[in-house]
Amino acid sequence: MKKNFLLINPWIYDFAAYDFWIKPLGLLYIAGFLRKNGHDVHLIDCLNPAHPEMKHETHIKPPKRKPWGSGKYPKESIPRPEALSEIPKRYNRYGITPRIFIKELLKTRRPDLIFMTSMMTYWYPGVFEAIQIIRETLPGIPIVLGGNYATLCPLHASENSGADFTVTGEGERSIPALLKDIFGDDLQFTVDVNDLDSYPYPAFDLMPDKNQVPILTSKGCPYRCTYCASHILNSGFRKRDPIKVVDEIEHWNKHYGITNFSFYDDALLVGSDERAVTMLKEIAKRKLMCSFHCPNGLHLREITEEISNLMFHTGFKTIRFGLETSNVKRQMETGGKITNEELINAVIHLKRAGYRSRDIGIYILCGLPGQTAFEVRESISFVKSCGAKPIIAEFSPIPGILIWEESVKASPYNISEEPLYHNNSILPCQGEKLTYEMYRELKIFTRTSPQGESLRALKN
Repeated sequence: MKKNFLLINPWIYDFAAYDFWIKPLGLLYIAGFLRKNGHDVHLIDCLNPAHPEMKHETHIKPPKRKPWGSGKYPKESIPRPEALSEIPKRYNRYGITPRIFIKELLKTRRPDLIFMTSMMTYWYPGVFEAIQIIRETLPGIPIVLGGNYATLCPLHASENSGADFTVTGEGERSIPALLKDIFGDDLQFTVDVNDLDSYPYPAFDLMPDKNQVPILTSKGCPYRCTYCASHILNSGFRKRDPIKVVDEIEHWNKHYGITNFSFYDDALLVGSDERAVTMLKEIAKRKLMCSFHCPNGLHLREITEEISNLMFHTGFKTIRFGLETSNVKRQMETGGKITNEELINAVIHLKRAGYRSRDIGIYILCGLPGQTAFEVRESISFVKSCGAKPIIAEFSPIPGILIWEESVKASPYNISEEPLYHNNSILPCQGEKLTYEMYRELKIFTRTSPQGESLRALKN
């Protein structure tokens, strides 16, 4: 029997938030899946940066947005949660106002079921408020909570969120049985979770702002870096057919005029001979005049002369890579996915292809358990010497990662009980050798000019 489903992307509650091409991709895949089964689907995006009703919220400054789909969110200062009351920083709600959210709820045809996603574990207050407002505005409707927070902190979510059902992991695996239990109906269309090309396209047409679309080429990652939760959030490393990926890019480009696309894969370039090279050549063959953005840290080990030239000439504008540290011992301890020599060679290839130093962003992890400010500073200096742009990525301790117990012991906060303390803004695993004040100095150091010649100049 045809049902009416409401999908909700909740607010971000945090000290800082910026839209690096964020979209609720998992939720939109669920929307496509439900539609394929003949159901009606509606979406409320609490993070909509351009909701027309926001013009009436004169106390909120309109956010500055980039034409390629990234930018600031509208924000409103709110009281800090008790657990963060001692943190001397302004706490904000990012997105539309509760008044607008309630208005959206009331104008939507009463749903049979509500699906809500969640992102960072420490953003759960926005999830909780959204659920509370739904309870008051649309009482009696069952709410299903999924997403990263629900998966990484399932007990906390099930005991505190107010949702009727908490779904962990990939929704496509558990939602068919859940809907069977709730409504007694079997779904006519299902997907093969091991074949990502069996999934219907995400329902991006539901998004209020269509200035960019994220494209999924794979799930998971073959590496097991000790600080990463990819293996918890995804079941194995699964890849799409690169030609079908380009089919999807062309679909959104031709039918909706989308020219900006983002990739949030954990391993976009891994196995590049079979995947990325084919995809890039096909983009060039079809003459798709688009821009591509990779904010999630590409693997430097995969960067060759061929890949560099293909990326540059097919419109890869935002490229970010994960070095994490130049300390050789820690590189091996955390997973061995990169060496310093591989970074040097990658930068040379990228620059010869046409990228400039400021285009090549290199993530450096800051705040790992036991890490010192000296190590971070050395890593920053090394990246500068290679002629690339160092970007500090603050470590967030996540339950289930390989260094979780080490993080619990190192942190001055009770991170095992309170997900708010996972917030990278507070540097959760800071210590005597890497204090918050030292971290702030390191942030400034990333913006200073490198001394001496870059390796590109030396190699040329």
